Amino acid sequence: MNSDIRKDYARYMWAPYTQMGDLAEEEPIVAVDGDGATIVDSTGREFIDGHAALWLANAGFGRTEIVEAAAEQMQKLSWFPSFGGMSNETAVQLAKRLVELTAPEGMSRAFLSSGGSEAVETALKMARQYWKLRGHDRKFKIISRRKAYHGVTFGALSATGVSQNRRLFEPLVPGFRHIEPPYCYRCPYGLEHPECGLACAEELARTIAFESPDTVAAFIAEPVMGAGGVIVPPDGYWQRVEEICRANDVLLIADEVITGFGRTGKMFGVRNWDVKPDIMVFAKGLTSGYLPLGATLTREEIFEVCLGKWGEGREFRHGTTYSGHPAAAAAALENIRIIEDESLVQRAAEMGEYLVEGLRDLSHLPHVGDVDGLGLLARLELVADAKTREPFPASELMGLKVNRKMLKRGVIIRPLGDVMSFSPPLVITRGEIDAILLALREVLEEI
Repeated sequence: MNSDIRKDYARYMWAPYTQMGDLAEEEPIVAVDGDGATIVDSTGREFIDGHAALWLANAGFGRTEIVEAAAEQMQKLSWFPSFGGMSNETAVQLAKRLVELTAPEGMSRAFLSSGGSEAVETALKMARQYWKLRGHDRKFKIISRRKAYHGVTFGALSATGVSQNRRLFEPLVPGFRHIEPPYCYRCPYGLEHPECGLACAEELARTIAFESPDTVAAFIAEPVMGAGGVIVPPDGYWQRVEEICRANDVLLIADEVITGFGRTGKMFGVRNWDVKPDIMVFAKGLTSGYLPLGATLTREEIFEVCLGKWGEGREFRHGTTYSGHPAAAAAALENIRIIEDESLVQRAAEMGEYLVEGLRDLSHLPHVGDVDGLGLLARLELVADAKTREPFPASELMGLKVNRKMLKRGVIIRPLGDVMSFSPPLVITRGEIDAILLALREVLEEI
């Protein structure tokens, strides 16, 4: 093991979403190996990864089948573009497979990219171009939600509703609006479900009416909000959102970057509510992180409106160099095979229920507020007072403190403020879940 690699990390890297100044006090974890739901760091210490790296190691670490599929593809054809009437065999095969998988949602075309932010950016451009080519030049606004996370490129960031991510990069792309999330535990209206009448969904209707339907192109939302705090919407929310979009001729974009490929106990998050979006966005679990890849799926009508010949101005003038990279496509195809052959979607539903039950068993502790989850995507919100739901002062950094104590017990989770989020590989065992729950119980009792 290279004992100096952590010093090199602190000295040479400028890492994403990292307070690099903290590394003087807290040494980083530099992973060198992984198997299933565990990773090993540069000091030889083993961790249970309760967050699947970044919500995405669905098939688990150490899957040599995926590695071999990508390596075989690279030996055969390392790379070839998908621009201007060219492509590569594996990219075409993946596009076909994704359309087959999303046929129940009505998807018919796949646009491949290099990750989640690019896939979201693609969806936003598709929506705007679609309406312009239909003669609705004023129909360009995108509605999203506060606390939503959609990526870091400027369009995706403009849709993102996490204030801390936005402030230092403003001004952002014009034409984006944000409404309240379906955050029942801290309802912004002070209401209780179901008596609330789904006020959070009705705000979408009110916002469209205020902006005028002939100016709103699309509504983009995660089936379950991820980085904003693992917010699971209440019953009826998604069905009402779909009704509102249809009634106002507004495209519905489902950001499935986190929820896709089994994470919620269904192959895709929207299937928990039988919702049919106009556009679906994938990344993360698409390859389980083995190679970077994103995909944007859309209905045939949207594709046909944008279909044209050179010189007509209808072509989709968008794409990135590595769109449809053959090695990434090969990794995705093998990853999808594993998810299906090993019934990892059903496993996520079963293990997720076990995880959430275990988290709810901690609800008697004085600083445990809300516990919720869907599949292997769960939350536990820390509060100063469970009866009043009073949060800890932000200066307490309570979520960060809990996270650091969990790391010392060999467990990786992710604090989202004072929400502890759980998103382990879909191959995680009951024993590993028990170890996560035991470590969390010890930390919460200690605090």
